[in-house]
Amino acid sequence: MHAWICDNPIGPQALTWKEVPTPEPKKGEVRVAIRAASLNFPDLLIVQNKYQMKPPLPFVPGSEFSGVVDAVGEGVTHLKPGDAVAAFGGLGGFGTHATVPASLILPLPSGFSFPDAAAFLCTYGTSHHALMDRAALRPGETVLVLGAAGGVGTAAIQIAKAAGARVIAAASSDEKCALCREIGADATINYGTANLREEIKALTGGQGPDVVYDPVGGDLAEPVFRSIGWRGRYLVIGFAQGTIPSLPLNLALLKGASIVGVFWGEFARREPERNARALAELAAWYAQGRIRPVIEHQLAMTELPRAFELMASRQVRGKLVLTNPA
Repeated sequence: MHAWICDNPIGPQALTWKEVPTPEPKKGEVRVAIRAASLNFPDLLIVQNKYQMKPPLPFVPGSEFSGVVDAVGEGVTHLKPGDAVAAFGGLGGFGTHATVPASLILPLPSGFSFPDAAAFLCTYGTSHHALMDRAALRPGETVLVLGAAGGVGTAAIQIAKAAGARVIAAASSDEKCALCREIGADATINYGTANLREEIKALTGGQGPDVVYDPVGGDLAEPVFRSIGWRGRYLVIGFAQGTIPSLPLNLALLKGASIVGVFWGEFARREPERNARALAELAAWYAQGRIRPVIEHQLAMTELPRAFELMASRQVRGKLVLTNPA
């Protein structure tokens, strides 16, 4: 097999495409012949040694992928060679093969394409857990999505609409705002040019959003939190802008608001049954055409350096997917 090897986590420029021994699945594992893998922001952080998980060297990055089971380990009875699957394994996706615990595998229903499946678990799992579980989103509520044209942002728009909410999508350009409207956003804000607080006030009749979905952090967080509605829920998804903000806690008091942490990977590990139910609901919504990953770029697996360049320069709308030949 071939894989992108990280043996010096100083950034994507240090990754090398190498031939390595094909691993055998251990007890409780399966080996997947990878057809597609998606690039997520944590994949960039982990090869820069900036992520909370710091795997031993060397490692193969790539947290999310899809493909075909080609070998099963001892004790695995619910999967067999030839099954189409998706996995969120944390590592191993940027290669031709990977072993992963069978418990982290999602069998794919008929009609689920490999690129869509590779772009599905992390972003839609995160957004469903955030909106439906942590925020307890109700029909008719207003959701403000920051970084709305990115992978988790586009997933959040679609899930909030599927749940009957009104969605205000905020992004950094007119082009990105147009994409958000195409996939269902009711209104948009270009925070690259507009006054964010004034636009939120105008679009909510001065009431503020009920739920804020924030994967951006940085200098957007405080003005948005100051704009949140009574009993609002501020969902902390991540910090794509690079800076972890500090919020004045008196604002939470005055607004009766909640600051809610969202860590889907840990939720999936600690509460696997609830996560499985959420993924089953998402798979049903996909089959019904209510949600579908936005994939702007699809590159060959060997073009991973180019994929990282696009992500680092914020040129990716939706998700970027890398594929291997069938």
